[in-house]
Amino acid sequence: MMQYPHKTCVGLRTELRVTIAHHCSMIRFLRALPLWLCVALLQACAGLPENTGREHSTAWATPGQTPLGRAVQAPAGVATVRGDSGFRLIASPQDALNTRLAMIQATSKTLDLQYYAIRADQSTAELIGRLRGAAQRGVRVRILLDDLNSVGADAQVLTLSFEKNIEIRLFNPLTGSRSSLLTRGLGSLMNLSRIQRRMHNKLFLADNAMAIVGGRNLGDAYFGRDPTANYVDLDMLITGPVVRPLSASFDAYWNDPLAYPVETLISPQVLRDLKTTSVAKGESRPILAATVGRSTDASQMTSDSAAALDYLNQSWIWCSAVVLADKPEKISDDEDDPAQETVIDGLLTLMLQAQHDVLIISPYFVPGKEMMGVFSTLRQRGVSVRVLTNSLASNDATLAHIGYAKYRQRLLETGVQLHEMRSEHQARLSSFGSSSASNSKLHVKAVIVDGRTLAIGSMNLDLRSHLYNTELALVIRSRALATGTASRIEPEMTKGAYRVELLDGRLVWRAPAGSGLDDSWTEPDSNFMMRLLLKLLGPLAPEELL
Repeated sequence: MMQYPHKTCVGLRTELRVTIAHHCSMIRFLRALPLWLCVALLQACAGLPENTGREHSTAWATPGQTPLGRAVQAPAGVATVRGDSGFRLIASPQDALNTRLAMIQATSKTLDLQYYAIRADQSTAELIGRLRGAAQRGVRVRILLDDLNSVGADAQVLTLSFEKNIEIRLFNPLTGSRSSLLTRGLGSLMNLSRIQRRMHNKLFLADNAMAIVGGRNLGDAYFGRDPTANYVDLDMLITGPVVRPLSASFDAYWNDPLAYPVETLISPQVLRDLKTTSVAKGESRPILAATVGRSTDASQMTSDSAAALDYLNQSWIWCSAVVLADKPEKISDDEDDPAQETVIDGLLTLMLQAQHDVLIISPYFVPGKEMMGVFSTLRQRGVSVRVLTNSLASNDATLAHIGYAKYRQRLLETGVQLHEMRSEHQARLSSFGSSSASNSKLHVKAVIVDGRTLAIGSMNLDLRSHLYNTELALVIRSRALATGTASRIEPEMTKGAYRVELLDGRLVWRAPAGSGLDDSWTEPDSNFMMRLLLKLLGPLAPEELL
């Protein structure tokens, strides 16, 4: 009989125990699956409660009478002659968080937050602490959150809805348990058309006088604090007349029949139970413990508010802009309304106006037939079209990459330039502030036309954003902002991204300049199983749902 060294035997026994444990877990899962499905179906059949008795509310009517509204004044003649607004690009993750904290501190009347996802972590704990402080001094706080991600530990933010001067509404809520995304999905099996239509807008409003629009949700990974992987993103800070239509969009969603007050869907006891369950599973996050009991005396509050106003009121660029906002009816309509103009429709129209160059930055990029037609038209006119998106390895949504990969060869044959961001781009990311994480994932959503017009917002250039999700964007006419944004993006395209080309009918990924890496004939930084999944699911996956 062959003899094994002692350490090898230990290793074999350990591997055997792990294998047995894994199979036992799978057996328990399969045994419990019928019960889970029955519970999920019962929850789905139970449906949602009546959404009645809500109070109708709107944005603060006189923003110019607040300290925040009075703090920023346009140069003489600018706002009165052209109706221009003030803009400042927020590139670094630290500035993105600090700007939001300053806005909360400087506001005196209202705070309105609209987000697809709010994570329960340290960054959010800081924001929640400031929101509590604002509510304690009489500021009305309204938080509108898409319901899909308000599960598990992340559901803890919903406890704020039971505090004075704070109201949270969940948009397009789903039936089913909030213990995990899996149970939410199982609970919505009877209504798949509803679960795929999400409110993807990102908007932060203070006193109807200042706003932030961009791609960031709220959480550590969006503010450069995640130790493993952070999102590369951009925001725009805004003041002036264009804030009013942003607030009007928020109000339309807030008062829509699909916006349910938290109290009608979930009780404080259920939220406490979710917290206890999260702690038991080792998933506890600091959102509650870090914010309870915080208070600030009046003199300190005044000092902090003055400092916040000084922090916010600097380096404005004054120019004209328009708001592109999907209506909430886009989610409630069972059938797509071809007469309803969407944010993506507006961006396609903008692209067709290009004379020289279109630069697209989209983490999830699935162009579809209509967008491909726009690209073909532009290329026939000699307009350069460049795209920066995620690689397979840097993409946190593999299914979205499957949709993109189906178009990759056609895009290159049309003459579109493709750049895919490296997964292990340590970039101090000098253009976007430093990051301690080893991995970076592209999350910027922007279109730059002819170096003079910038569109920035929550939208991805994919069919999901076009057909199902609601989105929000600003189209800003400013050469300074357009070229300034491009100057931050383009170094990442050359130093932190592969350029994809066609060579003898095959795809080749050209390594970034100065990286020391070799060119690749397969999806770079990816493993065999990821590439196999891409090939197997590619022909089957419905691209409009990716």
